[in-house]
Amino acid sequence: MMLSEEETGNARATLNELHVEHRDLNLIIDHLVSTPLPEQDQLLIHRLKKRKLLLKDKIYQLERSLVPDIPA
Repeated sequence: MMLSEEETGNARATLNELHVEHRDLNLIIDHLVSTPLPEQDQLLIHRLKKRKLLLKDKIYQLERSLVPDIPA
């Protein structure tokens, strides 16, 4: 399926936002993991890692939609 120019532009903007959020989450997680935390904060780290994984999946899906299909 071919995307229109507008859809491609929107997808690229969204992709950029997702990359920024993914990078920010990575920095936050790294910081939290490197500091001693109470046990309840482990749940926060787990949730942040889960969100980061979801973002990675969305990024992958968007990148795939931006790459044109190449006939075999």
